[in-house]
Amino acid sequence: MNTTLKLIENRRSIRKYSNESITPEEKDLILSATLRAPTAGNMMLYSIIEVNDQEIKNKLAESCDHQPFIAKAPWVLLFLADYQRWWDYYQHSQVNEFCKEKNLLYREPGEGDVLLACCDALIAAQTAVIAAESLGIGSCYIGDILENYEFHRELFALPQYVLPITVLCLGKPDIQTVQQHKSPRFEREYIVFKNTYKELDGFALEQMFQPTQERYFNEGGSMGGAQNFGQFNYQRKFSADFSIEMTRSVKEMLKNWAGVSHT
Repeated sequence: MNTTLKLIENRRSIRKYSNESITPEEKDLILSATLRAPTAGNMMLYSIIEVNDQEIKNKLAESCDHQPFIAKAPWVLLFLADYQRWWDYYQHSQVNEFCKEKNLLYREPGEGDVLLACCDALIAAQTAVIAAESLGIGSCYIGDILENYEFHRELFALPQYVLPITVLCLGKPDIQTVQQHKSPRFEREYIVFKNTYKELDGFALEQMFQPTQERYFNEGGSMGGAQNFGQFNYQRKFSADFSIEMTRSVKEMLKNWAGVSHT
């Protein structure tokens, strides 16, 4: 196994960091690698905000589901799906007049453009993760940036066609507190299919979740009234307050992108 594959195999989320700072040279290397990430049509439909203002980091620690370690992270990067830059360029380039002259469709960024920009932002973020890992710098994704859209839009002065997609907290790991075991993953047979999608039946689902079921219910009892991991996960994650807020917030993002939100 080569060095890159070892990095990917052993990577884990890091939420506690040592006092060792990330050097400007290391930051430059990570950002340079990030900007080489694959991108749709070479359009780079993303932007990155380095959050180094402690007050803003403190606010993020609260708005992103109350996670204090965000405020303590040595380096915080916000990845944005960004079609605003291209849309502004189209306006500057008088595309509207061009379309009228050539009898071409003139449209504004739509749903497909949202997903394309989200993909670009996430590919860039993961490239940053691997680059950082190669330098001995740990990272943790913060998906909770999808919550509280109105607050984050104002906090970072986001225009219509820019959406917050993920936050990366980065820092040198505190070795004494880093877990040595890797987080489990589902077996390949339940994730990787050939040619067509395979919907799992009850037996396959039971087999897929059996190791998780055993880890959480090794005593044979219940957790919070749940009798199995499906019930437990639904209660803890899917129907939790943060998940409900995330859905509301993303709906507001899409409404604003479509120009129908006036909040």
